[in-house]
Amino acid sequence: MASVVLSEAEKLYIVHGVQEDLRVDGRGCEDYRCAEVETDVVSNTSGSARVKLGETDILVGIKAEMGTPKLEKPYEGYLEFFVDCSSNSPELEGRGGEELGTDIANTLYRVFSCENTVDLKSLCINPKEHCWILYVDVLLLECGGNIFDAISIAVKAALFNTRIPKVRVLEDEEGTKEIELSDDPYDCIRLNVDEVPCIVTLSKIGYRHVVDATLQEEACSLASLLISVTSKGAITSMKKVGKGSLDPESIFEMMETGQRVGKSLHIALQKILDEEESLGTSRPKVGFLG
Repeated sequence: MASVVLSEAEKLYIVHGVQEDLRVDGRGCEDYRCAEVETDVVSNTSGSARVKLGETDILVGIKAEMGTPKLEKPYEGYLEFFVDCSSNSPELEGRGGEELGTDIANTLYRVFSCENTVDLKSLCINPKEHCWILYVDVLLLECGGNIFDAISIAVKAALFNTRIPKVRVLEDEEGTKEIELSDDPYDCIRLNVDEVPCIVTLSKIGYRHVVDATLQEEACSLASLLISVTSKGAITSMKKVGKGSLDPESIFEMMETGQRVGKSLHIALQKILDEEESLGTSRPKVGFLG
């Protein structure tokens, strides 16, 4: 992961500020940076979204393709994640970027492995034979800290924007089945994203923890806790990252903070998505190159 080199004096300044609930950029310990969210930014996808969280820039595109259901889940479709860390940071070139991309993809698989996160049964076309597979491609354009949270926000926004064509299964007299795809671009199904969790990363700095850490703050943290939280505040998964350790009391405090911050994050995100959709085609599009 991209990092910055800080002097001991700079680290001490950041740590002391966090203890007083005053971070370098003026935020409190539980405050996120200003986020920009835009959906439907890539034309040749079923759904897409771009999220800028501080200096972190994420682009997510989702393609719906027909495939065969998994043997263990013949009545469901499924999601596939691919993460490309093409950031301009030298540390993310080559193997470093590949390892980070694999780590992020595995985290997303774990977050979405919980039951009812996405209604996978609605992706089934013909049990045991045909289903929709959602290929979720994540592109890390710029790394400015807290990439897991930004990616989870972008994935939820892209799923909200995803439109899957309606299909009918026709059977002739001989029992041969054919799939008929609707010609109407507006005749599609939408995914219910109410239960899709967002990741809240809490970084331990000194004796306190902060959300949405910048690269400078991440350099001062030896351990972080990634918590996936639903809109109702339910924790679906947790993951500890970093070389440092966390005592049980800190973990419980971080879980409580994650639930509280996560619920607020979902409310703010859903408000943005609803407002954007209400504008329809009249909304100004910036695009990920803007």
